[in-house]
Amino acid sequence: MRGHFALYTMLLPGVAMFVIFNYFPMYGITMAFQDFKPTLGFFNSPYVGVKHFQRLVTDPYFPKLMRNTMLLGLYSLIFSFPAPILLALMFNEVRHTAYKRLTQTISYMPHFLSTVIVVGILRDMASMNEGILNMIIVKLGGDRINFFSTASWFRTLYIGSGIWQGVGFSSIIYLAAISGVNPELYESAVIDGASRVKQAVYITLPSILPTIVILFIFAVGGILGNDFQKILLIYTPATYSTSDVISTYVYRSGIEGSSQSYSAAVGLFMSVLSLILLSATNALSRKIGETSLW
Repeated sequence: MRGHFALYTMLLPGVAMFVIFNYFPMYGITMAFQDFKPTLGFFNSPYVGVKHFQRLVTDPYFPKLMRNTMLLGLYSLIFSFPAPILLALMFNEVRHTAYKRLTQTISYMPHFLSTVIVVGILRDMASMNEGILNMIIVKLGGDRINFFSTASWFRTLYIGSGIWQGVGFSSIIYLAAISGVNPELYESAVIDGASRVKQAVYITLPSILPTIVILFIFAVGGILGNDFQKILLIYTPATYSTSDVISTYVYRSGIEGSSQSYSAAVGLFMSVLSLILLSATNALSRKIGETSLW
């Protein structure tokens, strides 16, 4: 540290930022065990133990909220997680440099659009009157569908827009992993007569498997962490049966209902569940293979 004192000094603002904005606010978890009142603050609000957790698990809406949250997370994992891997494999097979750069740039662009803009585009495409989706349905002889007011279409809209927005940018890390594969492996495969598909299956995928496993562990840990902002912009009371999740329930209870302690208890409960999922997936990965977070 004496030899690199100047560098450690430059590191202090970043460390201070994490301590002030990430570690100090953790004390707010105490709200989950209090009947918090802003006028009394953290130190003087009455302690109520696990009252808010009991209220959560006995809430008649809790099973539906957990079901919607889990299904949305599982469907996102099933459909959204493999998409960037497949896209990276396809990009890896493109040999025309200019075309490859163009398509990669186009696929990255939606990532930099705000969620509000993405939902706005989605609403225009799914509009009952002039939306391109309904125009295609009518041309094919079908009836117009009110996508945003039909509960059965909510998950499709949410997951489909998520894939479109994030698949290109998410593929970058897999392309970086593919770039580290030894070219001699491909040369040997060509000599043995392996097709491009077999090269991807037997060389590329096994080579980037550690990267896939690490990202999969993170993805499983984030199953319960749905995109709250997008859900809030898409869902309506007519679609609550499939779209109402824990995060929107916390929003309505904590922000609209002024029940900060209950919202903190729900948030802490979901964080603990996410930690359990992450730890279990990591332990399973460590037991089956050699790749894990710890």
